[in-house]
Amino acid sequence: MAKLETILQGSLDQWIEEIEAGVLQGSVSASLEDGSDFRSADGRIRCCVRVFERYSMMGRNRVSLNVTLFQDADGLIHCSAISSGGSQGAFYKLNTLGEESFLDRFQEILEKS
Repeated sequence: MAKLETILQGSLDQWIEEIEAGVLQGSVSASLEDGSDFRSADGRIRCCVRVFERYSMMGRNRVSLNVTLFQDADGLIHCSAISSGGSQGAFYKLNTLGEESFLDRFQEILEKS
């Protein structure tokens, strides 16, 4: 498992669009598995969750990426991205390169935007 946490500025809707497009265009096997969006009654506080999956050639398995964006009342967007599923061991995590690669690709999307 690999994790990235950061604070983003700007429009939450724009970030979601850029993240979805970037992940899906970054790999021919990438898919958006599901997502959820929540909003406070006044619309100032929002939370968006996206779960992506792709095939990892390095690990010869599928890896997932869970992205959570939380916009607080001040407009700051808290981002947490966690990749998992790339290990091959039954009892120990072996070969987590696919997880790390998926998260590295996500970080590139954030840096370009």
